[in-house]
Amino acid sequence: MVLYFTGTGNSRYLAERIAGRLSMPIYDLNACIKTGNTKPVKTGRDVVLVTPTYAWRIPRLVTEWLRKTELVGAKRIWFVMNCGSEIGNAADYNRQLADEKQLQYMGTAQIIMPENYIAMFNAPTADKACEIVGEAEPSLNNVIACIESGQKLSAHRNSVYDRFMSGTVNPIFYRFIVKATAFQVKDSCIGCGICEARCPLNNISLKDGKPVWGDKCTHCMACICYCPKEAIEYGKRSKGKHRYHIEEIEKFS
Repeated sequence: MVLYFTGTGNSRYLAERIAGRLSMPIYDLNACIKTGNTKPVKTGRDVVLVTPTYAWRIPRLVTEWLRKTELVGAKRIWFVMNCGSEIGNAADYNRQLADEKQLQYMGTAQIIMPENYIAMFNAPTADKACEIVGEAEPSLNNVIACIESGQKLSAHRNSVYDRFMSGTVNPIFYRFIVKATAFQVKDSCIGCGICEARCPLNNISLKDGKPVWGDKCTHCMACICYCPKEAIEYGKRSKGKHRYHIEEIEKFS
């Protein structure tokens, strides 16, 4: 079974490609996390977990869900992480998680996809994003081939820098950066509720027709990137930046 969590669609795109090519069932973790559903999941022997990279590891909310949820029948697990540039030493933490779940660790793949973290970086325009997705094809094909043949993925780079980013910077990033306090809404907001519906942690509620953020943000960027009026800003950091989500690519292509 292919499990995926996504903010703006990159992981869903990859998960659907993998599941389609390998005729595997697919399971949406966003819905489970949003509703607090941690009931056992009948995955079968092979599990492929597809996630974005948050601060050089898989998202904490995904790790927490996995720790609470029994994967019935699972024996082996592959991790597929998409990112804008790098995943650091995430593989070591994925291996530890596999051990916790008593699963055979089959490796971690890094696949470069369009950046969405406009709280810090620039997201690509639609044409550039299409180019990036196209360039990811060889990496995706390699992942699919390894899973299909039951092989482990190649070991990822493990430098001092990588260990520092995933081991030291990750907890600092979550403690001091991953907050919703900088989100603001402009008068152009139409109160459509898309941000509320897409928030995986139910951290957004509409008050007088406008979104209000709580204190459980995971910085998935779904609220700001899916706003149809671009009425949400992350302080001054997102102003003037392109909003990205995978449906833009699918429409453009």
